[in-house]
Amino acid sequence: GIRIENASDFAMYLLENANVATVTGEAFGNPNCIRISYAASESELREAAVRIKSALA
Repeated sequence: GIRIENASDFAMYLLENANVATVTGEAFGNPNCIRISYAASESELREAAVRIKSALA
């Protein structure tokens, strides 16, 4: 399987496998987290959540 060791690895995994872009928390003082922008329509956010869930299953 794929080894995810940090937030950067996780963000890249989501981009490559769920087609969802996130930002690592390093710029916000929490390098172990990611941030998700909610500047999208509700339907787009729901679709992104479905893709994230599928990528993590």
